[in-house]
Amino acid sequence: MARRIDEPAKGSRTLRKKAAALSRARVVDAALALVARDGLAAFSLRRLGAALGVEAMSVYHYFPSKHHLLDALVDHAIATVEMPSAKLSPIERLRELGYAYRAMAHRFPKLYPLIALHRLNTSTGVRFIERVLELVHAVAPEPESMARQFRAVGYFLTGAALDETSGYARGPSAAEPVDDAFIGRNCPRLASVARYFKQPEWDATFAFGLDALIAGFAVATEAPRQRAITLTDAPTRRRRNTGTGAS
Repeated sequence: MARRIDEPAKGSRTLRKKAAALSRARVVDAALALVARDGLAAFSLRRLGAALGVEAMSVYHYFPSKHHLLDALVDHAIATVEMPSAKLSPIERLRELGYAYRAMAHRFPKLYPLIALHRLNTSTGVRFIERVLELVHAVAPEPESMARQFRAVGYFLTGAALDETSGYARGPSAAEPVDDAFIGRNCPRLASVARYFKQPEWDATFAFGLDALIAGFAVATEAPRQRAITLTDAPTRRRRNTGTGAS
């Protein structure tokens, strides 16, 4: 049967139906799946549209640009970080946060390089930062100490997550790797520790680093108080040393 000249082709009707069935959540889910499969470098709105069965322009109804969509992917990943129970001690809450953040990075390994460098300046991002600062504040309430400990936690977690999800063995290099025999002959210390760099040792290494970081928090938090006590006591000590104090 002949189609009227003003009747849309079947393919066009199908695309419109699929576009009508789109939602912001469906777009985000499909984008996450594409990044997980192909990586960030290969991600494009054209490929996303094809995966959804729509024209790429249909995605712009929900996100004005690719960058806005990438922001949404970061928000989605960050929102999955499970905050620790309020029943735990402040130190244990920080420890649990470290493991929860690491778990998020491993859930989204191919997206994580973007998460690591993202400004987290969306509403979801700044709320996440605020919740982390609440945990740090319970350990270090003074603003400067809180800021430095927050940044120290970020340095450690970001570096560890990048290394485990996309670093070292997966890192870029044009050089042909040297073999174990070369390392054994020329780099005895590297040869002796090489086994501890491998994935089966990651859990123990992460725990060691996180424990060392958190142990340092108590020392760093106590230091300003001790300095304040020292400054307060200084006049008394000077009077005693010069013999002008009360006998």
